[in-house]
Amino acid sequence: MAFHPIAADDDDSSGVGVARQYAWIVFALTFGLLISDYMSRQVLNAVFPLLKSEWALSDGQLGLLSGIVALMVGLLTFPLSLMADRFGRVKSLALMAFLWSVATLGCALAQDYQQMFIARFMVGVGEAAYGSVGIAVVISVFPKHMRATLASAFMAGGMFGSVLGMALGGAIAAKLGWRWSFAGMSLFGLFLAVLYPLIVKEARIAPKRAAQLANKVAAVKRPLSTLWSSRSVVATYIGSGLQLFVGGTVMVWIPSYLNRYYDMPTDKAGGMAAIIVLCSGAGMILCGMLSDRLCRNSPERKVSLAIGFCLGSCLLLSAAFALHAGPVQLALICLGMAIATGTTGPAGAMVANLTHYSVHGTAFATLTLANNLLGLAPGPFLTGRVSDLIGLHAAFQLVPLVSLAAAAVFFYAKCHYQKDIARLEGQSLPEPVSAAGIEVKL
Repeated sequence: MAFHPIAADDDDSSGVGVARQYAWIVFALTFGLLISDYMSRQVLNAVFPLLKSEWALSDGQLGLLSGIVALMVGLLTFPLSLMADRFGRVKSLALMAFLWSVATLGCALAQDYQQMFIARFMVGVGEAAYGSVGIAVVISVFPKHMRATLASAFMAGGMFGSVLGMALGGAIAAKLGWRWSFAGMSLFGLFLAVLYPLIVKEARIAPKRAAQLANKVAAVKRPLSTLWSSRSVVATYIGSGLQLFVGGTVMVWIPSYLNRYYDMPTDKAGGMAAIIVLCSGAGMILCGMLSDRLCRNSPERKVSLAIGFCLGSCLLLSAAFALHAGPVQLALICLGMAIATGTTGPAGAMVANLTHYSVHGTAFATLTLANNLLGLAPGPFLTGRVSDLIGLHAAFQLVPLVSLAAAAVFFYAKCHYQKDIARLEGQSLPEPVSAAGIEVKL
């Protein structure tokens, strides 16, 4: 059995020395905190009209309250993930959750715009590295062959949390006022932040099996260098970011598209957009499960599937935006978005396979940074600029073409994937059959 940079054998019973029931408890609590993360982040959107009216704010000021969180996440994801890898992931996650929950409570208590801005700033600081460190914890307690499923399911939590935060935030605000919307999200996060370190223990999720195996093979002397030392891992970062250019852009602009081309009022457009987002999240999970099921005995197939998801989403979304408004177009958009986010699982698994376990939190932070810099940040902005020139419908016809570039980058990664894994493991690629006649699997 070849050594991989995470503590897991490839057989079904191997769970890095962690009981399967406990592993699922760790997943549930970590996933719950991710839901809290995005609920605390997105609840603001639900109370925009109330804040605007009460404090006489401009749209620019409201946008800044939302944007400051994303800015802090972008700036601090890498350094905070590196610190968590060095000083302990469990206590780092609990501290992050406590910080963003207290900051969300600060939003509920804010008396003016300046206080609200400071509170939102601290929400961003608390949430900066949670996604990358959280997924590193999750994949450390499950077998290697489940990585794509876990990565996709965990990241889909962000979509579900966003929808839940806006829905619950709006409902609570309508009944009790906007301050209780923030307070409700804060109390949920504080409860989980206290519970998490009581149940999830660093000693129980430590990869003892990986440490034992690491002593038997060539050690990685500079694990941090594995973040960018191979061509396939760099290509994975880029390919993932380019593909999220498509998914992120459609999610941001689809409410406006429905409002303009379907004449839907804001509430109905938001409801339909939520359905599309949920389809995207469900597709992310299903594609991850498919990746693990089809690629268990052939890890390099994950790259082929990522390429397929890119091309499939390009075909479906291009066809959708070539049609006139109607139920067929909406169905194709839902299908296209379900596949567009499908690369999340394979890309997460590839990054985990191509980097050393000790820096997995930082590796996923690097992937997150690439996703934001190449996809989630420029996609909506550039599409908006193009829309100003030729209209949103015509701009949407161009967006899916970015998936072709993503597919090309993933193809480049596939050309070097196996060699790069073998180099990380400190050994050459195995022959199909060993000297004893026993099949050897990578």
